[in-house]
Amino acid sequence: MSTTDKAPEAAPQQSEDPAEPALGAAGAQLSTAPLEDGPEPAAVGIGVIGWARWFWRQLTSMRVALILLFMLSLGAIPGSLIPQTDVDAMKVAQWQRAHEFWVPVAEKLQLFDVYTSFWFSAIYLLLFVSLIGCILPRTWQFVGQLRGRPPVAPRRLDRLPAHTTWRTEKSPDEVLAHAGTLLGRRRFRTRAGTGHVAAEKGYLREAGNLIFHVTLIVMLVAFAWGKLYKYEGGKLVLRGSGFSNTLTQYDDFKRGSFFDPDDLPPFSFTLDRFDATYQKTGPQKGTPRDFKAHITYYDGPHGAPRKADIEVNKPLDVDGSKVYLLGHGYAPVISVTDPTGKVVFRDAVPMLPQDANLTSAGAIKVTDGYRNAKGEKEQLGFSAQFVPTFAGKGKGTMLSQFPAADFPVIALNAFHGSLGVDSGLLQNVYQLDTTKMQQFKKDNGDPFAQMLLPGETMTLPGGAGTVKFESVERWATFSVTHQPGSGLALAGAIAAIAGLAGSLFIQRRRIWVRAVAGEDGVTVVEMAGLGRSESARLPQELADLAGALHEQAPSAPAPVEEEGERG
Repeated sequence: MSTTDKAPEAAPQQSEDPAEPALGAAGAQLSTAPLEDGPEPAAVGIGVIGWARWFWRQLTSMRVALILLFMLSLGAIPGSLIPQTDVDAMKVAQWQRAHEFWVPVAEKLQLFDVYTSFWFSAIYLLLFVSLIGCILPRTWQFVGQLRGRPPVAPRRLDRLPAHTTWRTEKSPDEVLAHAGTLLGRRRFRTRAGTGHVAAEKGYLREAGNLIFHVTLIVMLVAFAWGKLYKYEGGKLVLRGSGFSNTLTQYDDFKRGSFFDPDDLPPFSFTLDRFDATYQKTGPQKGTPRDFKAHITYYDGPHGAPRKADIEVNKPLDVDGSKVYLLGHGYAPVISVTDPTGKVVFRDAVPMLPQDANLTSAGAIKVTDGYRNAKGEKEQLGFSAQFVPTFAGKGKGTMLSQFPAADFPVIALNAFHGSLGVDSGLLQNVYQLDTTKMQQFKKDNGDPFAQMLLPGETMTLPGGAGTVKFESVERWATFSVTHQPGSGLALAGAIAAIAGLAGSLFIQRRRIWVRAVAGEDGVTVVEMAGLGRSESARLPQELADLAGALHEQAPSAPAPVEEEGERG
């Protein structure tokens, strides 16, 4: 799968010595490209075995691997455009309501669960097999090259891409001895032959290719491992309340196919305080400056209490899981009494933020313990609108002017009847189902509603009881995640970049030095180099090596013509 597998080689040359290889052999196997990536082999015959071999060659080829990578990228696009069930089931339901025509098609194609769909898994597995089939033969070939020795010099060194020659008075043995020492110091692997020294360097290029391909498999394994064994859950925690890492404590919980909820690490924490600061003046008024949750956590059922702060993008790491701070809001403390003055409800009710200034909405549900003025069992419900900073009476609607609780006000609409919680159907805790309820009325028949400041009380019509806005609490939402393959994926990505850089910038090359005695007794030195691909670095390196060797074996002086010959 290397991008250099098809680089042209030098043309083969005939050798004087039958034992010497041709130039083509000298330039061969400078890469670990499997033989299947070269010219098509001869026909393997007809039948199951022949078709199986043909299919395997195609699957493990670079072309098919690139196609599978491209298909995997395309397959991930629907997962980004269409809501996924394992990420946000509510958004999936909204999308289905908005695109009813496409729902049957999307369900058949498993577009709401793209990353676990049959077609995405098929592409994933085929790519996995293709990479393994590509790596195995390359690995064996590379091991053979490491164990081998540089090839002997071709007959015509002057036909290689980089070549130089000079004459010296040093003997051939001295020149070759200096050449072997020089090339060894430059970390070339050398081999002494008859009248020449062969050297080779740049094995890290092919090692980089193999590392890159291996790390692709590592990242695929990490991705699959993380998907199969991960878990993620969300929890809203009021100030002063706690959370224990058990399945029943989560507001929502998602897990991989192989994760067992019994394996949840046993830790817990309590939200001691939540601090939030905002820009108070200027054009960025209301912009968040700092969010911080101060907690006390326990690592294990018998762990000692520890203090910690959780901030945005600064999670708490405990027992292999990370606790992230996601959001925050307000929870008005509301108390409700029945006609006899008995307190039937008192709790901090979380409100769901609607805008950046934390204008919030929610519902207060009194499900048990309430009896109306006639002594009949009934349920109460209040739809609520809360603003942490009210503009003031007569200065607009219930929209907050600032996210901090500088002037908190809550507006309540009161209902009585049946909340429908006994039907067995799930309900949204932030919404009030008034299908089986009636709104309280004023004496003039208008709907009963009232705005309250902290400490104020609302009296329900007909002596039905009272509602008091006692104070304001804070809440924060946390996400607890466990992604086991993330560290392995990061290590694989770093190694892949390093391997790719090595395969791109390291050049596999061979150098030959030949020294033979000429007819006049002066030694003729030839140096030549051959690289895996055309590069200006090879002639430069050969010139540097030739210069260093020339210092040990300087050029012989030009022959002097005799007096008679000049005449």
